[in-house]
Amino acid sequence: MDRRRFLQGVVAGLLAAPVVAEAQQAGKVWRLGVLDPGVPVSDAEWSKTAFAEQLHRLGYVNGNNLIVYRRHAGGRIDQLPELATDLAGLTIDVIFTISTPGVEAARTATKTIPIVFVAVGDPVKTGLVRSLAHPGGNITGISSQLPDLGGKQLQLLKEFVPSLSRVAVLWNSANAASASALMDQERAAPSLGIQIKALNIRDAAELEPVLALLAQDRSVGALLVHPAAPMFEHRARIMEFAASRRMISMSSFRAGAEAGGLASYGPDLREHGRLAADYVDKILKGTKPSDLPVQQPTKFELVINLKTAKTLGLTLPPSLLLRADQVIE
Repeated sequence: MDRRRFLQGVVAGLLAAPVVAEAQQAGKVWRLGVLDPGVPVSDAEWSKTAFAEQLHRLGYVNGNNLIVYRRHAGGRIDQLPELATDLAGLTIDVIFTISTPGVEAARTATKTIPIVFVAVGDPVKTGLVRSLAHPGGNITGISSQLPDLGGKQLQLLKEFVPSLSRVAVLWNSANAASASALMDQERAAPSLGIQIKALNIRDAAELEPVLALLAQDRSVGALLVHPAAPMFEHRARIMEFAASRRMISMSSFRAGAEAGGLASYGPDLREHGRLAADYVDKILKGTKPSDLPVQQPTKFELVINLKTAKTLGLTLPPSLLLRADQVIE
């Protein structure tokens, strides 16, 4: 799965599908806005996504009883507010968005249009909702609980290389969830005998200078990559860099491992795409977002890239491989 399939797991590319009559109001055409921090993908690719497939099963047909308006920031978080304002002015029934900055932009643009989110690390700590059980306002969705994963990811890195003592973390200070995750990782690190080297990357222009700086520090043995933009859009370059420096690497979504990282540990985003589609359906049928509790992940996936391990000369413990949900060979 690459970045495109990550976005496919959480956004709608809605093509023709059989209509489920009881799921819709007769003659009603719904208007769905998609606010995406990443790059666009084709309609053909979107039709294979978990979100799209679930909406198909629920009877929504793009161009028939559903019109989808998509706005993509191309990895530039600073573009999200303008795109959200544009969507809010289109008489949208629901806005579906990805990431904490996406929700923040949509919330600023509208206090009335329902907003459904995915890939938000901690919506309570970042102030997006009142509580998980009672989100309040016009916002709900599926939390990825990313801040809670930091300690576990560091622990896994330590299992891969027991002598590991220094980890570089690529994060984005413009993303509240990324900032929160970094704080959790910095709290967890001392108990594991690890020092954190935090490297802030706010846009794509900062990536290469940061990697050049990191290349000069030979004490760093591992790279932990946050899923925030622009790191996700440039994950292949980051994983290539890590391999060239013989550094092990970890990310929160399997796309990182599939791009050449050693491993990933995080929630199953295809499940999140299906759940988000269910919430969109409920809202279109009349349920208020404030009555839909924010859902939390029920499954976390450990993906190990055995090919990368061999390239790095690592012999992984059989116990780790047995625990993996997927081994890439």
